[in-house]
Amino acid sequence: MIFGATGTLGTYLVDHLYEKKYKIWAIGNRNVKEDYYSRRGINCAKIDISNKDDFEKLPQSDVDSIVLISGAMPSRMVGYNPQKYIDINITGTLNVLEYCRRIKVSQFLFTQSHSDVSGYWNTGEYIKPDAPRKINLKGDHAVYIISKNAAVDLIEHNRLSYGIKTFIFRLPTIYNYRPIYDMYVNGENVKVGYYTFIHNAINSKSIEIWGDPSKAKDIVYVKDFNQMITKAIESNLAKGFYNVAFGSPTTLDEQVKGIIDVFSPKENPSKIIYCYEKRSQDSYLYDIENSKVELGYQPEYSYIKMLEDMKNEMNGNRFDHLVGCDVTI
Repeated sequence: MIFGATGTLGTYLVDHLYEKKYKIWAIGNRNVKEDYYSRRGINCAKIDISNKDDFEKLPQSDVDSIVLISGAMPSRMVGYNPQKYIDINITGTLNVLEYCRRIKVSQFLFTQSHSDVSGYWNTGEYIKPDAPRKINLKGDHAVYIISKNAAVDLIEHNRLSYGIKTFIFRLPTIYNYRPIYDMYVNGENVKVGYYTFIHNAINSKSIEIWGDPSKAKDIVYVKDFNQMITKAIESNLAKGFYNVAFGSPTTLDEQVKGIIDVFSPKENPSKIIYCYEKRSQDSYLYDIENSKVELGYQPEYSYIKMLEDMKNEMNGNRFDHLVGCDVTI
């Protein structure tokens, strides 16, 4: 059962598990097109996880694993309403956990934000899965990450009290293709950075690199996220905490040059304009050794392979059933 099945990550995960012949329940708060799922033999339901009564709409037995992806997040919030983080990310998680306990789910998987370790960014050091929390208590992400940390603590309480198998996945930006090019920063609309690069490359427009072009970060593709989730579902482990990552850095210069190489017309490639005076991107690196050892995870999508696959995704119809649906909170 996937909570958040109609979001970007949820859509990719539902498709992945469907291809692997899993029996799936797709759960969403908006955008649940019942005819689309029923044609594929996928069960679905529309519920608000912050409303405890809504869980009566769901099956009361025979669910083995629950994946909780849904939640309120800054990139989808118009304006600023911190109460939504409390209601959805804390109360909603507690309601899902109570549902798990009541129907005797054996395994619970949760996606945590990597902002819980933002204090280690820009150090050049690999951040381990068990690194102590180090958060920034200022700005539009503060209450968000406080709520996600509280959710993780509730999950650990649930594991210790009731013995449910628990997996936490720390997510940086998970790169993907979905035909939605907007996000929100401090409640205001902006364009997704790497989508803007891709759009400019396709149209042979110049691309600006801000700040230090050697600044590097870990870039991981949605299909490697799918792989890690699936390996955890299929494992016999009692618990795990994992960084979802590729495990090696890609510099900003490499990012932009890769996009130009994959997306720009060969006869008229985009030019790069270096803007050294502007603010550099954040740099973060993640250790994935425990996911390799415990889950057998091996990243399959290098940066260039990821871009090539995203280009193929642009010609597909994965998100046609969500066209016109609202994705903001």
